[in-house]
Amino acid sequence: MRATELATLEAIGIDIRPVTANADWTPIEQDFDGVSMVFVPMGCFEMGSAEGDSDEQPVHQQCVDAPFWLDKTEVTQAQFTVNQGVVALPSYFSGDNRPVEQITWFEARDYCQSRGGRLPTEVEWEYVARGPDGLTYPWGNEFIPDNLVYEENSNDETAEVGSRPSGVSWVGALDMSGNVWEWMSSLYRDYPYDAGDGREDLTAPGARALRGGSWNDVDNVTRAAKRYAFMSPDVDSFRIGFRCARSS
Repeated sequence: MRATELATLEAIGIDIRPVTANADWTPIEQDFDGVSMVFVPMGCFEMGSAEGDSDEQPVHQQCVDAPFWLDKTEVTQAQFTVNQGVVALPSYFSGDNRPVEQITWFEARDYCQSRGGRLPTEVEWEYVARGPDGLTYPWGNEFIPDNLVYEENSNDETAEVGSRPSGVSWVGALDMSGNVWEWMSSLYRDYPYDAGDGREDLTAPGARALRGGSWNDVDNVTRAAKRYAFMSPDVDSFRIGFRCARSS
């Protein structure tokens, strides 16, 4: 990260030092183009899970070396319309404050770019969901049904974003577990994660990773380390939405 960018963050009162524990961070929020985004500080964490599926292994350390911003919630249908997003199919579950779904990876990528942002990488997303503490879920290590929208309480549909505030992550992001799966910029490839192996090539063919679980998934699927590649990036589903990241 350039010195001028760090100086700008310091000038507006944002602590740019790496964080070593979730509790050491106080969430910071700012609006960009009418969308609330949370600030994500630098830090390291153990990515993956030794108790999870084989594609979550091996567990390995990853460091976020540059702070960034991430949408506080999944992109809503109202936000998508106001920011002139383009999609071939309307969302299956309609509602201004419900997440956009039935959106392809390409459509999500293009929308984020139109806002001056991008889709998050798998490392960035998991860091936001777990933090340096390496939590199992965004809120802690125990599954709490009331903290997310999933199979047992969704009534077979999405919910308005932010409807489960008790499920908030350490940086202030909501709905990191459940409601809709979220598109990542990353190609779905084996661990250990290596940004330099081509998996962050936005023009490369192949299945893109999904994170977070959805309204019709069981509790184990909504773990923060869980990975999935549901289908090719040019196909949509009423289980898949997204949120955008923005470099500081």
